[in-house]
This record gives sequence, structure tokens and C-alpha cells, in this order.
Amino acid sequence: MISPEQQRNNVLTHLTRAVVLLEESMDPRLVAGTYMNIGYAISGARDSTGVAAITGGIVVQDNAVKAAGVCGFGADSQIAKILLTASKFDPEIRCAATIRYADTIRRILEDMFLECCTIDHRVQNPGVSTMDWGVASCCRDGVPEAIVNPGDSLNDSVVYLFGEKPADVAGNIIMLSNRIIHIEL
Repeated sequence: MISPEQQRNNVLTHLTRAVVLLEESMDPRLVAGTYMNIGYAISGARDSTGVAAITGGIVVQDNAVKAAGVCGFGADSQIAKILLTASKFDPEIRCAATIRYADTIRRILEDMFLECCTIDHRVQNPGVSTMDWGVASCCRDGVPEAIVNPGDSLNDSVVYLFGEKPADVAGNIIMLSNRIIHIEL
């Protein structure tokens, strides 16, 4: 049996490797707003202290993708909330990332045969956060690989990507990056 400390170290190692891959291969146009992030949870995580992410997220500097800080637990409450909501429906889903939303991005994700679900804001319950309600509404029949949140503004519009491991999610982001090289978003 793996100790809790070893499990946390493994999470940080796998997340750090995925971040390096994203820095090397991710199209900077996929960064949503001012930054994006990727998070990876320990098995059975119950709150943000069990979810590792990049402190300050991933940003664009000199037209390149760079981690703003190091990977650490409790580093991003938003990505933790998204991931913890999805993992309630499927405990094997332990990784999530946010990327920019555009209609073109959604079409390409579907062309990649990723299961996509769109949050319908017209049926949202007042007083419940979009992250909790929206993610849960798309996960009732299983967690899709992508949840599109068109949001109310360009800054609110994002895509949440899910997977079991950071390498899975980073791989999908890199495949998407390769497909948008010559496309205007």
C-alpha cells in the first residue's frame, strides 16, 4: 500500500511532467483569459488540499506557454472545485484542465471523438455556482472528456477537459493544439 506522502509526491511528479509537455507543445491561443490551469487530485480527495495545480496557473509570455509557478496542493480553488465535482460522479477522474472556449475549438474536440457536453445556463438554479451546478449537470450519465461553458462573456467562456491522469489531459490539449495551427480562432 502506498503511503499518503508517497501518493502526494506521485501526484506532483505526474502533474509536473504534464506541465512540461504543455509548455513545449501547447498553442498559446488555448489559454483562457489571462491564464489556464491543470489540476490532479490524490485518490479520494475531498477538498482543495487534495488537489495539486500550478500556483498562478499557465500563462502566455512572449507568445509561449509558461507555468507561472510550481505545482502544489491547494494552489487553485477553481480547478479543484471543477475536478472534485466531476470525481463525485466518477472517482477515476482525477485530472482536469481549463482552456479557452471558441466554437471552432468545440468542433475540433468533437472531431477528435471526445465526448463533449455544453452547460445550459438557461436552466441554472439561482444561487448555485456554475462550476458546481454546470459540471454536475453534464456528469449525470458519466464524466465527458470536455465540458463547454459558453459563459456570459469572453472571460467566462471556457472548456473543462477531464481525464484519469495529467498525461491524458495534456495529450488531448496537445492534439487540439496541433489541429488549430493554421486555423483562426
